Amino acid sequence: KATVAGVVLGDLVAMTAAMLGAGAVLLASAQLFLALRVAGGLYLVWLGIRTWRTRGQQWTVRDAGDANPRRVFGESFAVTATNPKSIAFFVAFVPQFVDPAAPWLPQTALLILTFVVLGGLNALAYGWLAGRARGVLARPTAQRRVAQGSSAVLVAGGAAVIATAGAHA
Repeated sequence: KATVAGVVLGDLVAMTAAMLGAGAVLLASAQLFLALRVAGGLYLVWLGIRTWRTRGQQWTVRDAGDANPRRVFGESFAVTATNPKSIAFFVAFVPQFVDPAAPWLPQTALLILTFVVLGGLNALAYGWLAGRARGVLARPTAQRRVAQGSSAVLVAGGAAVIATAGAHA
């Protein structure tokens, strides 16, 4: 529940900021966008290294009461709300659905609401699937393998973002 709430609020903040022009300012400043891409890439590498070092133990929740809902909410909110690719996506994709001849605010509010609801439903579906896989993922061997695979993907993704950051500036 806390993860879904964080994702929904993060989507709401990111999309609202994008639609209010923060995304346009970000895209207009190549140096700021480059710095954010590199920082994002470094963050992914750091997450990958952290995941590798914990060997999947960060996913061990013996009881739902073990997870701190405020921390889970805060992390999912921060990751979702500050994702520069989401902001860029909103700026690039959403305007094609806005009719310049119609009032801007009602259209934008409807687009934001629609995206946030769909994003929340998507997060709920992922949560449900994760719950179904909980038995398999409770095994230490499975946790290590998932952590190793996740680590590799995170580090590779971060490295790719950093390597290509200059090409997109």
